Amino acid sequence: MSLPKLFIAAAIVLATQAHAQTAPATSGTLVIVPAFGEVKHANDQAIALFMVEEQDKDKTAAASRVNQKMKQGTDIIRREDPQATLKTQGYYTYPIYPEQRPLPNGTMPKPVPTGWRVGQYLEVKTTNLANLPKLTAAAQKVVALNNLSFGLTPATLKKLDDQRIAATYLNLNERIASIASAMGRKVSDSVIDTVDFEGSGNYAQRADMAAAPMMMSRAGKMEQEVSEPTFEPGETTLQMRLVGKVKFK
Repeated sequence: MSLPKLFIAAAIVLATQAHAQTAPATSGTLVIVPAFGEVKHANDQAIALFMVEEQDKDKTAAASRVNQKMKQGTDIIRREDPQATLKTQGYYTYPIYPEQRPLPNGTMPKPVPTGWRVGQYLEVKTTNLANLPKLTAAAQKVVALNNLSFGLTPATLKKLDDQRIAATYLNLNERIASIASAMGRKVSDSVIDTVDFEGSGNYAQRADMAAAPMMMSRAGKMEQEVSEPTFEPGETTLQMRLVGKVKFK
């Protein structure tokens, strides 16, 4: 072998030895891999909260008007959307007290109510979103719309949960492949030891929707005709995180 070739061969050997000394061994390495998945779907369910409130010096008169209006509103809603699910959310009766002023001796007089506030709430859950503006306008002739939220039906949530799990697990496999490549290892050298779908602490919200806190605002006098409101249901995004433990042979 000529002298130049001998020098080249020696240099290659030295470089290989240097690399072997600096590159850490990865056999038996346990790698913690976070993964993320996300799915989106158009909202296909609405929850509307209607209310009636009346005030009167006579508690019986106020309650009677509330009962009558809520029955009328319920009949309208059932007629407009026979498939909707209705649920009474609350019924309240509160006394109305005047402003109290202390007596000349400094004591406060015993409060005596000057009137009564009576109200009732009705939750309406429907999947007929196309008819929701018409239903709302018809119901608002008698009752007031207190709150409105959009979400997903249980069947849609179940379907999306399956897709979300699949998307998150796919992301885990993609990350394992990237890590193996960066370590100079083959994917076949890795073994998934643990998959923790709750490792991030990011638990799914209910995509069952909770009704908003009930506002004690007075419904007010309804007009004979109410223009249809405009609603945009939007979409819901479901996310999932998992943590996988991967061991390299």
